[in-house]
Amino acid sequence: MDVFQTERSGNGSKRFPKPVISFLIAFCLLYFASMFYRSSTSVLIGEVARDSITGEVTENVTRCSETESEDKRSSGTESMYVDKFLGGLLATGFDEESCISRYQAALYRKTSSHKPSAYLVSKLRKYEELHKRCGPDTESYRRTLKKLSSSHINGTTDCNYIVWTPSNGLGNRIISMASSFLYAVLTNRVLLVDHGTDMAGIFCEPFPDTSWLLPMDFPLTDQLHSLQPGNVHSYGHLLKMNNLDISAVSQAPPFLHLYLAYNYDKHDKLFFQDQNQGFLQKVPWLILKSDLYFVPYLFLIPSFQQELGKLFPDKEAVFHHLVRYLFHPSNQAWGLITRFYQAYLASADQKIGLQVRVFNRKASPVRVVQKQILGCIKKEKLLPQVDERKLIASPSKNKTSRAVTIASLYPEYYESIKSIYWMNATVNGDVIGVYQPSHEEVQHWGNNIHNLKAWAEISILSLSDVLVTSSWSTFGYVAQGLGGLKPWILYVPAGNQTTDRPCPRAKSMEPCFLSPPDYHRIPNTRERPHAVSPVPHVMKCEDAYNGIKLFNPKQL
Repeated sequence: MDVFQTERSGNGSKRFPKPVISFLIAFCLLYFASMFYRSSTSVLIGEVARDSITGEVTENVTRCSETESEDKRSSGTESMYVDKFLGGLLATGFDEESCISRYQAALYRKTSSHKPSAYLVSKLRKYEELHKRCGPDTESYRRTLKKLSSSHINGTTDCNYIVWTPSNGLGNRIISMASSFLYAVLTNRVLLVDHGTDMAGIFCEPFPDTSWLLPMDFPLTDQLHSLQPGNVHSYGHLLKMNNLDISAVSQAPPFLHLYLAYNYDKHDKLFFQDQNQGFLQKVPWLILKSDLYFVPYLFLIPSFQQELGKLFPDKEAVFHHLVRYLFHPSNQAWGLITRFYQAYLASADQKIGLQVRVFNRKASPVRVVQKQILGCIKKEKLLPQVDERKLIASPSKNKTSRAVTIASLYPEYYESIKSIYWMNATVNGDVIGVYQPSHEEVQHWGNNIHNLKAWAEISILSLSDVLVTSSWSTFGYVAQGLGGLKPWILYVPAGNQTTDRPCPRAKSMEPCFLSPPDYHRIPNTRERPHAVSPVPHVMKCEDAYNGIKLFNPKQL
């Protein structure tokens, strides 16, 4: 008797034709196979996601979820592949457990639309080879170190160095280290950094099989923290003593100081003149102190322009590539970042970062700054408005959850915004969570834990979908560079008046060179309009009238 039968009213049982039976058997087999495949795929994706979070995935391509568009990514997530080597920007060969963030950060951050050029990738691999050959504890390093005891240099050296020394806060330090590294790449030097004790253990080593940390027994250590404008060992002083004619100096010294901080004088600024770069190539050791992002001016030095054009065809992504290449949170810092993310941000449909930097609390009262922040949120529609008449939000299946991270030394701005969205329902039913990782009240100089927290908060801000930063703030510059974000720039008011444009959108995600030389001003004025720059991609900053920055001219 056939298996497949059906009961028909009044007619008893009737058998199906064989073609129908064959079709039903095939259909059932296909159905069970598809269910098995879907189940297996779900398990596989779950395992990959779990392994990614614990740092166990070692393949180049992993799977994660990303929010929708750059400006308004609030309607869920989609699964996509993420290249943990960032298009070749990051080198292979590292012990991944020693720096989990190096390859795992890509799982938390939106995929960048700015890809490194093949020439930049090649140049970075060549630099890594140079650093490995000339870095600390190599024969070349020891041989060049002996030159420091000479009064002058005869001939050339195997390796030349630039030693970076810290100045001001962590944001200033990161942007100046990135600038120093680019200068090292352009001039075939090895970058060594003096992190001291207050930055110890917050970054991973950026180069494979070597270290960029200046050895503690470096002979000039005593001089590093006393560099000031007009230092007798500075390049500016050398030019001043020779009537600004470097050709009058017959032999190069074994080392020179480069003072490129915000208060450098007119002689120190002569570093940026092209005719002075040739002499610096003869000096094996350059000791640099800076708190500035001086990269834009390197694009104005004719001897560097062709190389920079090949390295960075995308002019507004220079810092974006440099900061993602050089700076990776240590495992301790990454723990702070990921714990905060998982606790407060992971489930949100949209992540909004708000960085508030007030340089003078008396000049910028809390009440006025709060009004400026709320004006920014309202004018740019960064968060939904609240309905003070409605006690409970209307139920909706399409509610969007938004997580706001506020980074500030002070708690008042966080408390104000949190209170607004806790005490009132939003007009569209969206759920708003407001969080602040820390509020230190004052900036603690020379404090390792303070810098660790600052680095964690910069990194958390960089994971945002939407970012608001404060004008003139290097803290914000680093966050926008890491995240590849064009922020809304919050103009922190001075006095009791807010502005009509509380937070215009930046036209470039590059940091501002806040204190450039005056070579390209209009004579007898303080103006530096666009037309004065000899290249179209260096123009005035949006947030600092006297500053300059890099732009993509076609996008203006």
